[in-house]
Amino acid sequence: MGILFSGSELVNIAIGIERNGAAFYDGLVNLTKDATARGAYKYLADKERGHIAIFQNMLGSVGEYQPPETYTEEYALYLKALADSAVFSDDQVAREMAQKVGSDAEAIQVALGAEKDSILFYSEMRDLVRSSDREVVNKIIEEERSHLRQLSDLKRKIATG
Repeated sequence: MGILFSGSELVNIAIGIERNGAAFYDGLVNLTKDATARGAYKYLADKERGHIAIFQNMLGSVGEYQPPETYTEEYALYLKALADSAVFSDDQVAREMAQKVGSDAEAIQVALGAEKDSILFYSEMRDLVRSSDREVVNKIIEEERSHLRQLSDLKRKIATG
């Protein structure tokens, strides 16, 4: 028997991803001297906290839902690898990474990687939750994509001074 994730396990992983992202952005807020970057980091941290609330609300509806067994052990291992390879493995690591970045440009690069990881995980997760929860996951994926665009814009602004 392969490794199977219940719906609640997937949602709890998503909650962890969002919590770690919020911790990273919160850590950056006080470190940057650039007002535009500070505003963006604060906004992104708040959005991540909003996603936490959305996923916590989903927990009640996913219960002990088991995704279809049509996916293989290899796919389950793939999902586990996605979760394990997240840029921020926990909120303490996220805060430490925020303190270690040497510039806003470096912070943005790390954040871009984290947002891409989130999109990839949620895209895979979307097919493993109840159909009634898929639209919520789609909405979060779209918000994560908007975070990518914001970060790319911020990267451009910082690069041009």
